[in-house]
Amino acid sequence: MEASRDIGTFVVWDYLVFAAMLLISAVIGIYYAFAGGGQQTSKDFLMGGRSMTAVPVALSLTASFMSAVTVLGTPSEVYHFGAIYTIFAFTYFSVVVISAEVFLPVFYKLGITSTYEYLELRFNKYVRLCGTILFIVQTILYTGIVIYAPALALNQVTGFDLWGAVVATGVVCTFYCTVGGLKAVVWTDVFQVGIMVAGFTSVIIRASVVQGGMSTILSDAYNGGRLNFWNFDPNPLQRHTFWTIIIGGTFTWTGIYGVNQSQVQRYISCKSRVQAKMSLYINLVGLWTILICSVFCGLALYSRYQDCDPWTAKKVSAPDQLMPYMVLDILQDYPGLPGLFVACAYSGTLSTVSSSINALAAVTVEDLIKPRFRSLSEKSLSWISQGTSVLFGALCIGMAALASLMGALLQAALSIFGMVGGPLLGLFSLGILVPFANSTGALVGLMAGFAISLWVGIGAQLYPPLSERTMPLRLETYGCNSTSNVTDSLAATEMPFSTSAFQVYNVARTPLMDNWYSLSYLYFSTVGTLVTVLVGIIISLPTGGRKQSLDSRFLLTKEDFLSNFDIFKKKKHILNYKAHPMEDGGTDNPAFNHIELKVKDRSGKINGTRL
Repeated sequence: MEASRDIGTFVVWDYLVFAAMLLISAVIGIYYAFAGGGQQTSKDFLMGGRSMTAVPVALSLTASFMSAVTVLGTPSEVYHFGAIYTIFAFTYFSVVVISAEVFLPVFYKLGITSTYEYLELRFNKYVRLCGTILFIVQTILYTGIVIYAPALALNQVTGFDLWGAVVATGVVCTFYCTVGGLKAVVWTDVFQVGIMVAGFTSVIIRASVVQGGMSTILSDAYNGGRLNFWNFDPNPLQRHTFWTIIIGGTFTWTGIYGVNQSQVQRYISCKSRVQAKMSLYINLVGLWTILICSVFCGLALYSRYQDCDPWTAKKVSAPDQLMPYMVLDILQDYPGLPGLFVACAYSGTLSTVSSSINALAAVTVEDLIKPRFRSLSEKSLSWISQGTSVLFGALCIGMAALASLMGALLQAALSIFGMVGGPLLGLFSLGILVPFANSTGALVGLMAGFAISLWVGIGAQLYPPLSERTMPLRLETYGCNSTSNVTDSLAATEMPFSTSAFQVYNVARTPLMDNWYSLSYLYFSTVGTLVTVLVGIIISLPTGGRKQSLDSRFLLTKEDFLSNFDIFKKKKHILNYKAHPMEDGGTDNPAFNHIELKVKDRSGKINGTRL
């Protein structure tokens, strides 16, 4: 690579910083393997013994979905399409409120390990099996991408060894997940959020020094049309507008925060329901911080390269590489700082992969092994959980190797997240919000939603939308002191942003492609959710959905909402303590056991309220 010689390379210090990050993560794992008597039961291993507090869980939730795809992808997204991405701040807010007020209360009061257990309680075991399999496929695909994408981007810019990085991250991750269980996952995430913020901060500070202050960066961005916050075009075909981000983004992210096992597993592991809700609300602050940092990095990218875009000048071969390119460009005189940035990108990867591995282990043990082999002791279940962790770690490294063969399928895999997440979100919404939905309706709805979102998703991969739909902003190369032709600056906006391996070229555009397949990628999940819910309702009504008798614990009731205000009315209750038979199921979590409070209501009904 002769092209990148002028921007500095990796030196020993950078490798040391990176190695230190991996080492500390591993040490945290070893510590939790032995702290407090180690991982006695599968509950300890998968749920952290239900004893976590809000702040570490909140940081951990933030870290999981702020993967390297965020660290490398968001800045280049802002560089290409402008800062409208910031509207996601509103989306995150609505997502967190929906997760905390709709999904969390139901999952928490049932005390389940795997969210798919809920599907069996509410519908039947076939629905549960469908949900489980969809989740496992989706997560393994996603995790392979998450390991491979940053390794590739960093390798091409910094010369950081590709497979060394993939295997090192995979092995370290699998190691601390297997040894330390959920507690190790949460605490390494806390450490990794710290690293991510440090990496971002060093880049932002240095960039504003080089460019001559924050104000210069903002005015450059303004002149380049990058501060395009207010685009209220209601057309669902435009890639990012205010509405696609608010509506589509909310559905996509609720699928991740409300019902995705890797997130739910964490907030259910909190000590009490108040702590669980707190953790979601605190996590909102983390999401906002990282969003603002990455958007600002994108504006700094534009300010730095406004007259010489490295991508069209062929200095980097993919948009993901812009961020590492700038890091080596502006931090080359500070040995160790580029290493900090790489550690920052990889912390994102590690935290995502570790939560996926732990969630996959939980789902496999709870949904596939426990129902089949009822006689297993807790000790052997704990061993099985650790074994499955190792297995899934290896599988994810294997997926990363597959991702390398698939080349440009990165975006495809991210839309797979939307395609699978949408129908699953619809399935859970049916269960929690629609009292008369039954298992027939749920299964048919899931199939219908899945079919439709696959259709639109795969169609969009084959025939990507035209550029007037995606609206990339102008990039210039006139400032490059290179010997190549001057005709480059015309081609600047013509290069396709989505390069899918399956793309079909030179085909006459049909109305189907221009309208249905050009749907904004954020709406894939929305379509899936709405189709699942509507079909589910329509099928449930004639198949006897009204007649079934349901336990109200499986639904969202108004008590769940009112319990937010319990703190104010503690004094008035006359508590009638009734000893509860000890069950297996969170014996160390006061919300589940020992004592169930029976409260006489005005109507004389007995309500069990939970603290």
